[in-house]
Amino acid sequence: MTKLTAVSNTPPNTAESREAFGIALRIASTLAFALMAVCIKALGDDIPLGQVVFFRSALALIPLVGFLWWCGDLRHGLSTHRPLGHIIRCLAGATAMFTSFATLRLLPLAEANMLSYLSPVLLALMGWVFLHEGFGLRRAVAVLLGLAGGVALVVPAFGGDLPEGSELGVMTGLVTALLTAIALLQVRRLTQAGEKAGAIAFWFTVVSALSGLCTAIFGWSCPTAGQWGLLIGAGMSGGIAHILMTLSFRHAEASALAPFEYLSVLWSVLLGGVLFSENPSWSFLFACPLIVASAVIASVSKR
Repeated sequence: MTKLTAVSNTPPNTAESREAFGIALRIASTLAFALMAVCIKALGDDIPLGQVVFFRSALALIPLVGFLWWCGDLRHGLSTHRPLGHIIRCLAGATAMFTSFATLRLLPLAEANMLSYLSPVLLALMGWVFLHEGFGLRRAVAVLLGLAGGVALVVPAFGGDLPEGSELGVMTGLVTALLTAIALLQVRRLTQAGEKAGAIAFWFTVVSALSGLCTAIFGWSCPTAGQWGLLIGAGMSGGIAHILMTLSFRHAEASALAPFEYLSVLWSVLLGGVLFSENPSWSFLFACPLIVASAVIASVSKR
């Protein structure tokens, strides 16, 4: 009787387990997004930007529809009580897709990805201001460490020679960071309001595909077999990444997930070295422990 009482008085730590699961989903999504970026980068300038956006979004519907079927939401899970919220999220996200793909074309892979990771800092601050999420010392230190690691990578890179068009690439990268933060903040608002993750991902994917399709009037090209493979890879990995990202916000707060955005830098550097012969510099060796430390600090539960 004493043992049963002792056990019953110890509530399960569901909040910590949910946050840990959300973090795991977010880490997996960063890897999938990095694979998508590699496919986009490898396509180069041979395929029009709008055509890339269309195929990335249209092909992403394949894993997304499978996800909705698996969840049992394919017929009834696409309705919404927050149409305005979806419109804001879709417009910000679709525009960010155009600007992020343009940045990948204008800048090296590492620099392009690093600029986009200003969005986690903006997201954590927006979550604190607009959603009244907790932003204690532990998460503040984690975000600052991640930002310091980002600066350690970006400043030396931008101090040297960059390809032609780097100024425009920096501008589109900064716009992407802001739009991404707005889109992710809206995802958090929608999930808090009870909107299903599948519906959020589905309508964003449809709007992005339609946005890319509208550019067909300006002329599309006929992809080669290799380009078809890259387009399919970008669409599938992007769709899976988006599902994982959307689900992660259902299990953890935006400020808790923000530091893990920087893990995509590690994936991009590793993949860039293998596929594009981009060798990591001393700045990467300095930034790597800062980024990893930010993830570890954010994941340690406060006792």
